Amino acid sequence: MAANSMSDFERYSKMGLRRLRGSRWIRELVAENRVSVDQMVQPLFVVDGISRPEAVPGMTGVFRETPDSLLKQIENDLEKGVRKFILFGVPADKREKDFSASFTANQISEIRKRFGKDLFLSVDVCLCSYTAHGHCGVIPPEGDHVDNEASVQALADLALSYAQAGADCVAPSDMMDGRIGAIRTLLDQNKLYSTLVMSYSAKFHSKFYGPFRNAADSAPKSQSLKDRATYQIDPSRMNDAFLSSLRDSEEGADILMVKPGLPYLDVLARLSDQIKKPWAVYEVSGEYAGVEVLAQNGLMSAPAAHLEAWTAFVRAGASIIITYGARNAKDYLSALS
Repeated sequence: MAANSMSDFERYSKMGLRRLRGSRWIRELVAENRVSVDQMVQPLFVVDGISRPEAVPGMTGVFRETPDSLLKQIENDLEKGVRKFILFGVPADKREKDFSASFTANQISEIRKRFGKDLFLSVDVCLCSYTAHGHCGVIPPEGDHVDNEASVQALADLALSYAQAGADCVAPSDMMDGRIGAIRTLLDQNKLYSTLVMSYSAKFHSKFYGPFRNAADSAPKSQSLKDRATYQIDPSRMNDAFLSSLRDSEEGADILMVKPGLPYLDVLARLSDQIKKPWAVYEVSGEYAGVEVLAQNGLMSAPAAHLEAWTAFVRAGASIIITYGARNAKDYLSALS
């Protein structure tokens, strides 16, 4: 062996990689991805017609709130350091068309009256909780498809009502074609230039949404259109996610989103690199509940597992994390630091 050559073992041993892992203090100094409570958005469900908060099965600490308990929950969340929310309104009045935004808009107004500008309020824009059939759009009489044009108009009208009631951000989650452009145009026509649009631009046809659909009363109930495969993205189609996100960006979305989170980290990493806008990721109900159920059975530490998932989201390119655990993030981060 030549005098100036060395084995792979000698070469890598001289790098001393473990020196930068040796203590908590150095690990904190050299961390490349950091999770902060400031990145967190807490989902909230407010349900018309219930008399008391209802726990959502599998989702520790998450409730279907009454209008009164919603305000109390927000107070508690603010005390825990959460300042950013996404609201899901669930009206009792289910319709096929001519949807009324009044229930959700009234909750937005009440939040603004109580808390003013002390919080950032985004509001989900979809029809799944408004319709008897549970789909994210209008189904015509023949019942075999979702009418894109009629759905987009209804969604834009809801978004306008939410913005007029005081939402900082409207977040269309329906996956109809052209809804971002329609919403942005209608907001601008009504001089709501500062209202943000956060698009669920890469929302996949996933099996991880089950607990959410119980919370939002939004499971598909149509006999002829049994699932959302005709409008949500097939999990195998990366290019569809890219094209949907690029279109929504060009139509005026301020923030783009990948949903779910962990099964689609590759999508998030690639899209956030290719489209230079802020990216949100939604740690959906099935992801959150999976960690909680394992923790309840002594098989996992919930704080450590949630933090690991959140770190993965940031590492993959997200600057915004929508998670049901946002209200626990400050405690989790303190306990694990």
